[in-house]
Amino acid sequence: MTTVYLDHAATTPMLPAAVEALTAQLTATGNPSSLHASGRHARRVVEESREQIAQALNCRPGEVVFTSGGTESDNLALKGIFWSRQRRRVLTTSVEHNAVLDPLHWLAEHEHADVELLPVDSLARLRVEALRESVERDPDSVALISVMWANNEVGTLQPIDDVVALAAEHGIPVHTDAVQAIGAVPVDFVASGVDALTLTGHKVGGPYGVGALVVRRELEVTPLVHGGGQERDIRSGTIDPPAIAGLAAAVETSVKEQADAHARLSALRDDLVSRVLAVVPDAVLSGDRNAILPGHAHLRFPGCEGDSLLMLLDARGIECSTGSACNAGVPQASHVLLAMGCSEAEARSSLRFTLGHTSTQRDIDALVEAIGPVVERARAAGMRTGPA
Repeated sequence: MTTVYLDHAATTPMLPAAVEALTAQLTATGNPSSLHASGRHARRVVEESREQIAQALNCRPGEVVFTSGGTESDNLALKGIFWSRQRRRVLTTSVEHNAVLDPLHWLAEHEHADVELLPVDSLARLRVEALRESVERDPDSVALISVMWANNEVGTLQPIDDVVALAAEHGIPVHTDAVQAIGAVPVDFVASGVDALTLTGHKVGGPYGVGALVVRRELEVTPLVHGGGQERDIRSGTIDPPAIAGLAAAVETSVKEQADAHARLSALRDDLVSRVLAVVPDAVLSGDRNAILPGHAHLRFPGCEGDSLLMLLDARGIECSTGSACNAGVPQASHVLLAMGCSEAEARSSLRFTLGHTSTQRDIDALVEAIGPVVERARAAGMRTGPA
């Protein structure tokens, strides 16, 4: 059976350029902190990679801090800026990834942070006026604002320009989790005006376990990990030249090809949506159709459990994801969909189809052929079992 992979938002296959860059360094020996020739070679690989990423994202090389991935980068930004600023309030949206929400919950529980989850509209877009009201209530108490560049579930692009403009009025730093946006939409660090930006390798066709926090040089960040100060004294630990080389190649390639990829994936996504809706007319598309990631198609299927749909499609070789998380085997409604105003049942009836550089028209055709029978079977199963 041929696998149809429609879960690129979870992770995307490595780009050939990234595979080549990574494997070219795997047999090299040398700690980038060592002073001998092997160490200097490893350091050169790291610094050239840093320059590649800086050029692709329009930031200074010294602003690229290498980490183990998006989760560490988010934690470093949120905790590090909170501790450095020594102000109690942190403002974020109710639809952030758990890599943002969980460390903020930890700060609230252990560091007495006052974390405010700001509301979104039915498209998962931040209500900017709610942010303004919160900031202006007591701007001097705000340590930072964190708003994702694009939502990982429904694909809605957030109003980063508005957030930055509002924050700038009061000198408040802004962090954005941009792991879904790099290579999908234009991302320019300087032009955006954000102070810290999270990216990770496996979302852009790079390796697992490597990412970066792009953080403005002038912004003070307290480190999470101490031991060597390898990355600007705010991130210690021996860094990984092969993985970093793969990350840099993936970022450079995905940014360079972004415009062409956007056009191709948008066309595929639109075809997927229109044809699925033709087969299942009562399916509902989520997210902002006018400001959305090109490869995202998030659909709700009334009368179905998303987990059942996922497994039925998986049995046919079609891989996607649900809009829900699973905790100890008990399905939980997506916090993103609930924040958008969906009911528990609606939130549990969703599937997320996400496209990437390996997606083809045949993938769409296979999904369209399968989705009708799968939805019928899932609805029949739901009618037999009845409400939980």
